[in-house]
Amino acid sequence: MAGAGGGGNDVQWCFSQVKGAIDDDVAEADIISTVEFNHSGELLATGDKGGRVVIFQQELESKNQPQCRGEYNVYSTFQSHEPEFDYLKSLEIEEKINKIRWLPQKNAAQFLLSTNDKTIKLWKISERDKRPEGYNLKEEDGRYRDPTTVTTLRVPVFHPMDLMVEASPRRVFANAHTYHINSISVNSDCETYLSADDLRINLWNLEITDRSFNIVDIKPANMEELTEVITAAEFHPNQCNTFVYSSSKGTIRLCDMRASALCDQHSKLFEEPEDPSNRSFFSEIISSISDVKFSHSGRYMMTRDYLTVKIWDLNMESRPVETYQVHEYLRSKLCSLYENDCIFDKFECCWNGNDSVVMTGSYNNFFRMFDRGYRQDVTLEASRESSKPRSVLKPRKVCTGGKRKKDEISVDSLDFNKKILHTAWHPQDNIIAVATTNNLYIFQDRLTSIQ
Repeated sequence: MAGAGGGGNDVQWCFSQVKGAIDDDVAEADIISTVEFNHSGELLATGDKGGRVVIFQQELESKNQPQCRGEYNVYSTFQSHEPEFDYLKSLEIEEKINKIRWLPQKNAAQFLLSTNDKTIKLWKISERDKRPEGYNLKEEDGRYRDPTTVTTLRVPVFHPMDLMVEASPRRVFANAHTYHINSISVNSDCETYLSADDLRINLWNLEITDRSFNIVDIKPANMEELTEVITAAEFHPNQCNTFVYSSSKGTIRLCDMRASALCDQHSKLFEEPEDPSNRSFFSEIISSISDVKFSHSGRYMMTRDYLTVKIWDLNMESRPVETYQVHEYLRSKLCSLYENDCIFDKFECCWNGNDSVVMTGSYNNFFRMFDRGYRQDVTLEASRESSKPRSVLKPRKVCTGGKRKKDEISVDSLDFNKKILHTAWHPQDNIIAVATTNNLYIFQDRLTSIQ
């Protein structure tokens, strides 16, 4: 199998583009912290630790340059968040973008939500390719005229100008979270969204910034009794009353906002009993869920913990219907991963457009794909060595012991500083975006890239 991609074909993944500097010295501000396609896949947004949002736009197909089809080029760059200081708590609030979520497009403009640890902002991204000229009370350079000198009336007209993309903040949702925001999710009603921190989930209306509604609060009266925190939350893709949130204990709670205003009592609890044979000192840490994503159909949800990806049927709470080992070979390395703090890394996961394949990241700039229908999986690598245009990615294998084959890499030589935490899949095509430290790699299947 050349790769996982769905549809029954052996998908061959090809390198398309890489964005970002090649330098070995990576500035902290340039580290990518989130990646997100919009609903059509035409735009791809990244956020970084410097508080910047960079939006790439997919170029239209060119008859003269067919090899340029699907290429993403910079569309807009703007500073979304600045570093702040909480004087009451003497805490620095860093500018790092934790999450970006696109709103469904309703007119010519695009809207997205971006958040750092404390503040969520709604941004409008719009284009301008005409400018008005011929004002009555204003000169062309902007100076106002003396109205007494105006003897004739003119009708202002629009003249073409170079395309300008403007990003303007339309709403700022602040002062609602005591703890760090880890998730935002837009509701299918397109009017509300949720934001989650370690202990609370708030429901916002996109038009109202000065108040939100608390829908989950797991903070105990005595903080010494705290046993778990919220790690991720997401709205159901087509049921506006349903959302899920995951916890550091490996449980997922599904809540129905029709049942109660405060959803502390869940409707369903998804939890897999632990295998006693795998019990260890690290069991609780590696069972913590770092990401939860509904399938596009809304029938399933996917969770990512440190070693596995699990697919759950919303109709069955007792155990996942599918479990995929992402890097089981690291189970013997948990002690050293604990010492270097890698065991606390939060890997994200994503579905392909028709929910047949799932993808998530690993170490050594490896990322994994699992084909659900054919029960096949593949390990691929995002590296500059294989970054020739349309070069096919070769599957990688990790050797856990014994004699190492020619194309295999030993588990002891994996680079744990190179990790892929953030991945995104185009909603319709086999185009994926994978963030290494400060680089964004874009890969296409061979069918897409040679059309």
